Amino acid sequence: MKIAVEGCCHGELDKIYETIAYLEKKEGVKVDLLLCCGDFQAVRNEGDMKCMAVPAKYRSMQTFYKYYSGEKRAPVLTIFIGGNHEASNHLQELPYGGWVAPNIYYLGYAGVIRYKGIRIGGLSGIFKSRDYRKGHHEFPPYNPDTLRSVYHIRNVEVFKLKQIQMPIDIFMSHDWPRGIYYYGSTGELLRKKKFLRQEVESNTLGSPAAEELLAHLQPSYWFSAHLHVKFAAVMQHPPKGNAPPRVTKFLSLDKCLPYREFLQIVDVPERPGSSEGLEYDPEWLAILKATNSLQRTTPHPWNPPENNGLHERWDFRASEAAMMEVVEDFNGELTIPDNFSQTVPPYEPNKPQPHASPSCNTNPQTTELCATLGLTDIYAQAGPGGDDLGRVQGSIGGEEDDDEDRHSVGSVDEPSEYPSDTSGLSSSLNPDEITIEDEWEEEEGEKGKEEVEGRSNAAVKGDELSNAPVGEFNTPSRMVLPEPKSEASPTRLSNIMNLPPPFHSTPAVARPQPGAEGEGQCEGDDEDATAVRMLKRTSNETQDPGSRGTTPRIKRRNQVIYTAADDDEGED
Repeated sequence: MKIAVEGCCHGELDKIYETIAYLEKKEGVKVDLLLCCGDFQAVRNEGDMKCMAVPAKYRSMQTFYKYYSGEKRAPVLTIFIGGNHEASNHLQELPYGGWVAPNIYYLGYAGVIRYKGIRIGGLSGIFKSRDYRKGHHEFPPYNPDTLRSVYHIRNVEVFKLKQIQMPIDIFMSHDWPRGIYYYGSTGELLRKKKFLRQEVESNTLGSPAAEELLAHLQPSYWFSAHLHVKFAAVMQHPPKGNAPPRVTKFLSLDKCLPYREFLQIVDVPERPGSSEGLEYDPEWLAILKATNSLQRTTPHPWNPPENNGLHERWDFRASEAAMMEVVEDFNGELTIPDNFSQTVPPYEPNKPQPHASPSCNTNPQTTELCATLGLTDIYAQAGPGGDDLGRVQGSIGGEEDDDEDRHSVGSVDEPSEYPSDTSGLSSSLNPDEITIEDEWEEEEGEKGKEEVEGRSNAAVKGDELSNAPVGEFNTPSRMVLPEPKSEASPTRLSNIMNLPPPFHSTPAVARPQPGAEGEGQCEGDDEDATAVRMLKRTSNETQDPGSRGTTPRIKRRNQVIYTAADDDEGED
């Protein structure tokens, strides 16, 4: 089946679906599934916008509300994870996953489901050392601290995912696993994102939690976003026992903007005899049931149980009996029900309510799932009538962490807490902790500029169209990836990755650029590789080539992010 993978959505559902529809019509293909790797922005109304960590002037309703209200229906089954720009109060209603709109499914804080027999897992949020050991204590209305900590990954979710034993086909995370940049064209990455060089060379860029999950799960595919750049890699894992070594194909994509590499089609074999719709995964449900007692809604640090004589139980892997038990809980029917329901009124363009307060509602989907499996609705527990300690301490957390934002891009004042990999944890950098100038401003810079400037800038970025007829493109039928690298000896690459030239793919006339070569295409590319193209959005918006300096400036996140006229995207 053909799976469309999208990087950072940023609420641009209409444009993403339009691009897919155009591809289907133009090339005679059928996309079965869309995977979005975070920053989905499921904003239902004005109250939700106040729960999204973006500079105030960039808070926009976008188009999700149309799918929530029923005005539109997603034409492709869509599965997504959360990132660091989300309507957090909405996603918190669904800690174990659920429908945010008809045909649009959220995987929860962490989750695994099945589609046509393919196991798809995901981890929402981004890694931040200072919040990693805390419980999910945040509850709206958020303060400036909890507005960000709410989307930080917690060790309890990683612990659950590390109980998985059965193979995973596809896994999604918003931020990258730390070290994955050594298994692709590191040189090409640093050419596009020069300011990442220090972190890449010191192996402190990305998530150590995702790094450990990558080593444990070893999925066939791992998709990410967050850094707003296309990057592909192939990682060969050390063999486990007598089994042959597994290989993971990694792909990160850009955000949905003109002339950006934000969408790619991947062919994944179907499993004959599988059901057609989304299904719960028995192993994952058994793990949720077994680990329910580990859920916490306080900010107190917590370490997962280990086999050190101090814990009554430390192994929460699902037995066959436990999996059969959850199947019985659902009376043998694992199809995820179409039980979406609105929990707040949708946005009405003709009746704006700019002063609407954020909503704090439980979701019937979560209530039903918790009742079936005996799980705890941690959002209800953290909210009114729930764990008061978690709410009170969460509300004052901004003071103790303010100094860290001003004086450190890492978390060097914290001891390492990651249980099985403490190397470099405290100094690991995630762009949550810095402000990269022009990441938000580039969107404005692309509007109202002359087409010739946009085309020139596109050529610099590798959007070469000289060999394609006007308006024509080829279907990206497969991923073109470098040779796999062994985890045992990662080498830092400086050669350009063997990738074909990207191109534009929305229904607009693309004008060729004479005399340039496709960027990222090495000698010896075969005909099939040349046929592979990246999907990008085109529109009347174009980029201003003068809007980006040679090396973007970096400044601390807390520099009046909501009010300054020059505020940037604090967390990619």
